[in-house]
Amino acid sequence: MSHTLDKIDAQILAILQKDSNRTTKSVAKELGLTTSPVFERIKKLEKEGYIKKYVAVLDNKKVGLKLTVFIGITLQGHTRSYLEKFVTEINKFPEIAECHRVSGNYDYLLKLIVEDIEAYETFLISKLTLLPYLGNVQSLITLSTGKETNEIDLSRI
Repeated sequence: MSHTLDKIDAQILAILQKDSNRTTKSVAKELGLTTSPVFERIKKLEKEGYIKKYVAVLDNKKVGLKLTVFIGITLQGHTRSYLEKFVTEINKFPEIAECHRVSGNYDYLLKLIVEDIEAYETFLISKLTLLPYLGNVQSLITLSTGKETNEIDLSRI
């Protein structure tokens, strides 16, 4: 059963979002608390699913992935079966960083990260357009990124 976040939980989450590699001791010191209760809070936040996992955020360009493309997808049908099949297939493609079911002109919005435009074209031809229930595909190629973060500002909730 989830508990309501209090101010200390929110502060712990804010600290860990900025640097999940921080030690419990350093988090406790920043908050002016002892290590044991901070450790227990972190474990509780993990157990209750507030913290899903710890990751290293990579620089796409440094690892050779220079192109980000957002793809608006409409499907031929909107039955539960079509939607589930689409998500199952999309999850097989490592190039897809995110897949969101959305309202509006598209059924799904995908975030694709690849090496370059040629890799994107190859992905379209050899993977995406082979899905039998695919309707319309519209691509938006990112020219530059003004903001990109995984941090959630907990002060607004």
